[in-house]
Amino acid sequence: MKEFFPSISPIKFEGSESKNPLSFKYYDAKRVIMGKTMEEHLSFAMAWWHNLCASGVDMFGQGTADKGFGEKQGTMEHAKAKVDAGIEFMQKLGIKYYCFHDTDIVPEDQEDINVTNARLDEITDYILEKTKGTDIKCLWTTCNMFSNPRFMNGAGSSNSADVFCFAAAQAKKGLENAVKLGAKGFVFWGGREGYETLLNTDMKLEEENIATLFTMCRDYGRSIGFKGDFYIEPKPKEPMKHQYDFDAATAIGFLRKYGLDKDFKMNIEANHATLAGHTFQHELRVSAINGMLGSVDANQGDTLLGWDTDQFPTNVYDTTLAMYEILKAGGLSGGLNFDSKNRRPSNTAEDMFYGFIAGMDTFALGLIKAAQIIEDGRIDEFIKERYSSYNSGIGEKIRNRSVTLVECAEYALKMKKPELPESGRQEYLETIVNNIFFNSKL
Repeated sequence: MKEFFPSISPIKFEGSESKNPLSFKYYDAKRVIMGKTMEEHLSFAMAWWHNLCASGVDMFGQGTADKGFGEKQGTMEHAKAKVDAGIEFMQKLGIKYYCFHDTDIVPEDQEDINVTNARLDEITDYILEKTKGTDIKCLWTTCNMFSNPRFMNGAGSSNSADVFCFAAAQAKKGLENAVKLGAKGFVFWGGREGYETLLNTDMKLEEENIATLFTMCRDYGRSIGFKGDFYIEPKPKEPMKHQYDFDAATAIGFLRKYGLDKDFKMNIEANHATLAGHTFQHELRVSAINGMLGSVDANQGDTLLGWDTDQFPTNVYDTTLAMYEILKAGGLSGGLNFDSKNRRPSNTAEDMFYGFIAGMDTFALGLIKAAQIIEDGRIDEFIKERYSSYNSGIGEKIRNRSVTLVECAEYALKMKKPELPESGRQEYLETIVNNIFFNSKL
């Protein structure tokens, strides 16, 4: 097999003192933390679309990175070269999972979906052949139902029944590929499932049609042996002004309304959380307490920019709080997919590796520090004590739902006036996090 990154050797763990830029400083795959190896806690995945497809094109300029991998783009030869390059890339980084949209792995035929489907059959056969004997697997698949002009008004939410059926056909093939490749999940990102103005929108009809599409996909997927999770990836806006899966709470409410909550979970993206006005930690917590924390798209945004910048995660404080939520929730059913891209001027093959090394090390250090916060115990103990009034008396009855409004009112009348609640001590707790965070112990 042709070597696509001949100047890059397999990336090794060398420790925090290493000055070698092509090494891991914190990600030690076999290191055990809280009963699992880092590799088990951090099921890293490569996003096909960014790593193997994105060339740095933006609305103001052409691409700066060559992602041709020696072949003419838009051909099946190019599609196969991306498979070969992706496998080499993952093996050199020790990454064991990949994710893709259908149109990432083959060029879409603009005239006939049957031609596209035949190409998908060919490339998935090729992926299985090339990953045979390796430990590389598919984390999740999804369908691109937002780029083509036919999806200008969405897929499930389209005003065109013909487009709805086309989306259904794409999803059917996508689910068949998920089963074929042994994917752990199947993601719906509603890139254009939303509206620009309510003046031309039947919101009720659109939401009901989205639910119908999800239900059809759930039923068909189960009928062909798909045992993984279906994921919704919340995002509030962009490209539409308002998208129906605004945030985790909105998406969870939608799933419960239409009876889909037993099969669907959340695929939380850090940058989407901040676009919704939340922290990454918040979206993880909302998903976890509702039993729907599934997978994560690991990236970060720029607080000075109001759009989805998909940067590699380098903020260790954020990854620490994120891994704290993930550890407390018992882990992910999916993994950590780097839905992250190099900045446009970072256009070399080495930059591809630097981006992943930065992201993997940042989450590894976040895992280390999150485990230390949990093992330290002071925050958990503080929270337990803060809500101790619910452990006995009237509080215990409230928790058990064995008290009425009248009883609560009578209790208050006898009390006459409650004492102020105990201090929340936010600054103290943040000091604990900082103390653990900046402790030299690794």
